[in-house]
Amino acid sequence: MKKILIIDQMHDSILTMLDEKNCNVSYVPDWGREQILEGLDGVEGIFVRSKTSIDRQVIDLAPDLKFIARAGAGLEKMDVDYLTEKKVAIVNAPEGNRDSLGEHTVGVLLSLLHKLHTADREVRSRVWDREGNRGMELGGKTVGIFGYGFMGSAFAQKLQGFGCRLIAYDKYKTGFGGGGIQEVSLDQFKAETEILSIHVPLTPETNGLFKRSFLEEFPKLKVLINTARGGVLSNETVINLLESGKILGAGLDVLENEKLGTMDTKQEAEFDYLAKSDQVMLTPHVGGWSHESYQRINEVLVGKLVDLKLI
Repeated sequence: MKKILIIDQMHDSILTMLDEKNCNVSYVPDWGREQILEGLDGVEGIFVRSKTSIDRQVIDLAPDLKFIARAGAGLEKMDVDYLTEKKVAIVNAPEGNRDSLGEHTVGVLLSLLHKLHTADREVRSRVWDREGNRGMELGGKTVGIFGYGFMGSAFAQKLQGFGCRLIAYDKYKTGFGGGGIQEVSLDQFKAETEILSIHVPLTPETNGLFKRSFLEEFPKLKVLINTARGGVLSNETVINLLESGKILGAGLDVLENEKLGTMDTKQEAEFDYLAKSDQVMLTPHVGGWSHESYQRINEVLVGKLVDLKLI
């Protein structure tokens, strides 16, 4: 029986799925870092979300490790190079939450354009301001999707039928144009995007990529949405773009520091600005976190592990 350690909260279905594959599972989502380090002996597989880094310390303390199963998409908290060197398989599940992320991003965009977030709050406060909550239509706008992997393509799919023009740029992927999506160069992407939706992983290359100087090269940009990772777009940049009038609105499902109780003075000031701005819509990193995706991620991970003969 393969010894499996699950160190993050997961849908209960994972236990049944792994039991059917004759795995010896320790489900310990309440363990802290020290307990995890002490419990790695003989472990052949680890299921993780984002609780702890899968770094050299973890890897070296688990000499029998055969795979890491990431219940989600991002791999920024893993030492991918060292895992590869140690011949440890890395399995993630972007297919599991792509639909949730795509729908969430559409919802944020429509809320910003039609001021649903502010209108709801005002009416609850007995303010009936029709003119102040006059919206903009998505139809006819050019939506630029930066990064056309599972998440970017899901967002594009969900936008079909809204009458908007869809363009996409991906540095590492080509040949995906067609079916209502136009593949463009970076220069064309910058020149024509009015609504920018970011869908890239957090890597050394993308960390801080969407800085103010970069976004100033988008002459038509009016709305900015980040449902990827907070590290690719700083709060300071968003604030500068709003204050200068460069953009009319921003939707952020991710922040640079999502542990709100640990923010420093600068981060506190920036967060307060965003939280008080009617031009900003904030959600707590739940784009891919639907009831359906919670279970579907398990199905994707177990399916891949079976295909790879790792369980």
